[in-house]
Amino acid sequence: MSYIVNFEAMKKMVAIIGGGPAAMLLAARLDSNLFDVIIYEKNKALGRKFLVAGKGGFNLSHSEKLSDFILRYTPSEFLKEAITNFSNDDLRIWFKTLKIPTFVGSSKRIYPEEGIKPIEVLNSILNEIKQKGFQLKTEQNWMGWNDNNELLFENGFTTNSDITIFSLGGNSWKKTGSSGEWTNYFSEKSINIIPFEASNCAFKIDWKNDFLIKNEGKPLKNISINSKNNSKKGEVIITKFGLEGGAIYALSPQIREQLNQNKKAKIAIDLKPSFSIKDIVSKLHSGKITQQLAKTIKLEKSKIDLLKYYLTKEEFIDINKLAKIIKNFPLEITSLSPINEAISSVGGISLNEINSNFELKKIPNNYAIGEMLDYDAPTGGYLLQSCFSMGAFLANQLNKKHG
Repeated sequence: MSYIVNFEAMKKMVAIIGGGPAAMLLAARLDSNLFDVIIYEKNKALGRKFLVAGKGGFNLSHSEKLSDFILRYTPSEFLKEAITNFSNDDLRIWFKTLKIPTFVGSSKRIYPEEGIKPIEVLNSILNEIKQKGFQLKTEQNWMGWNDNNELLFENGFTTNSDITIFSLGGNSWKKTGSSGEWTNYFSEKSINIIPFEASNCAFKIDWKNDFLIKNEGKPLKNISINSKNNSKKGEVIITKFGLEGGAIYALSPQIREQLNQNKKAKIAIDLKPSFSIKDIVSKLHSGKITQQLAKTIKLEKSKIDLLKYYLTKEEFIDINKLAKIIKNFPLEITSLSPINEAISSVGGISLNEINSNFELKKIPNNYAIGEMLDYDAPTGGYLLQSCFSMGAFLANQLNKKHG
């Protein structure tokens, strides 16, 4: 007697809710011999926020060594296993298999090779998903669960799945679909939701008007900013609202913590990180301080204006005091920019609600990945890499579990 085994019938049905980077990497790396997969996306196409991130240079990841890379996240331990299992190097190797070669720029960030457009990167991932026979269903806005615990969509469509993975994004850039409305549905399931807050955003500083008139839009280059004993080198832009740029974005967790505790946050800017206080004192002498700052210390005009407008005359001409302030210029931040103007958000599903494989403890066989989880990532490719790594890691875990 012979038996015919219907392997198709043995496949697990997987529903992926959301079509961002984490979801796409997950689908691209799931085993099509084990799973039938449908991605449900509320927009007309997948990867809308992914494409927005590609404007002005498509920063896919960062080339920093793994031990330092992991520490960029808050909390860092949460992503350690996922990023170790699918690292920045692994991402480059994988993209190369999709005919998307990458390179490391002067900033040590990772980009597609010159001439490769963001839409080409997106299409290469989507083609990988489609070649597996997985389905993409767009304009499907998930609305929670119905009374029968089925997945419910805005058009009245309902469905069941063996495994459901949520990748619904955070609450920044609402125009791309990241509205955060999904939090209500999880709250109804007693999932703890942390309120969303802006991250990688502008920070408000009440500038003196005369200083702002002369310096709005100008950069403060080659500086180091300190907040709560954390420092970041780079540059920022002086804006009417305050400050924005990579050097201050990276300190979002520390600044936000101070604002939540005290309604204000203190930062200190080192205007000349390459010089010590002793170096500065040795290069200055009484008389024509402004000229010496420009020619001898080589401070840009915006930095000199910062000193001139915020110091008393006595402080400015006292070489020892001036040197100390150049190395530790204090500023007070009074608020974050509106969350819809932020590059990313923090908040969402509490990390206490998921296990080490991103499975929701209160809803077995349901998983959550990506920016909908309550963690913080700086700009520079770290946020995208975290989403890529979570998707790839979960795919690997599911392949092993059901293989």
